[in-house]
Amino acid sequence: MTAAHHPSSSAAPLKGVRVLTLALNLPGPAAVMRLQAMGAKCTKLEPLAPSGMSTADPMGIYKPAAYEVMHQGLKVLQADLKSERGQAALHKQLVQTDVLITSFRPSALVKLGLAWKELHKRYPALCVVSIVGAPGERAEEPGHDLTYQADSGLVNGLEMPASLYADMGGSLFATEAVLQALLLRQRPGKAQGKGVFHEVALCDASSYLALPRAWGLTLPSGDVGGAHAGYKVYPCKNGRVALAALEPHFAVRLCEAAGLPKQAATHMHKRSTHEAIAQFLALQTRAQLEKLANSKDIPLHTLPR
Repeated sequence: MTAAHHPSSSAAPLKGVRVLTLALNLPGPAAVMRLQAMGAKCTKLEPLAPSGMSTADPMGIYKPAAYEVMHQGLKVLQADLKSERGQAALHKQLVQTDVLITSFRPSALVKLGLAWKELHKRYPALCVVSIVGAPGERAEEPGHDLTYQADSGLVNGLEMPASLYADMGGSLFATEAVLQALLLRQRPGKAQGKGVFHEVALCDASSYLALPRAWGLTLPSGDVGGAHAGYKVYPCKNGRVALAALEPHFAVRLCEAAGLPKQAATHMHKRSTHEAIAQFLALQTRAQLEKLANSKDIPLHTLPR
């Protein structure tokens, strides 16, 4: 796990931009981590931590190491937004904020006095990025990364997904939304200097990441789903190899290395080609394959068993 990279001031496009986040768990903090890396001055206002704990953020409770990475260098405050004191602390920050990031359901934002119309009236220059599970009228529906991935066709069988794709994709969508909001606020015209509102839906992010599957690219019948003999994960003598010899020139080099005739590179979907390459790789160690990749310029990455 690596810490976020913070560029020098000369390479910080968001230097001078002030971001306040109320978002918990993963998508919001991950987005703020990226905004900080672009030079934004970011502050997080969390709920009051339970007795004996340092944070109320779920991520800080069940995976402190991940929380620490995402909050490195971030100014973190705590307040009960349902109280007058908490509201005062919030609005003290909003007065000096360019972009507010939230991850509450719309009904919760209304109860906290954070509905867009109310905020826009009080802080005309404030931009708001609202992270929700589903867009529009569905924003009140309960859900989580797993349900959004399932809805997008990214959950196979009973296996859990390899990563939190909806959450991480949503964090990128949120980062993009902040940049869009700031650009729109600067655009010449009657709305120049006025804040804008962007809603970011995690299920939309998941659907976007799932497009290659929707197009059939990553289905078993697709070239990057296992149908092409040069683009698969194979067992090798002491581990596995992720092979990505998809383009014709890579396929030719692979077939030559495997002792196959050059013309086999034009038949990468044939079962016989799959079997021949599998037999060759099964006899190679990880070290041998890495040496082969370097000497023959074949894209592959070896893995333990």
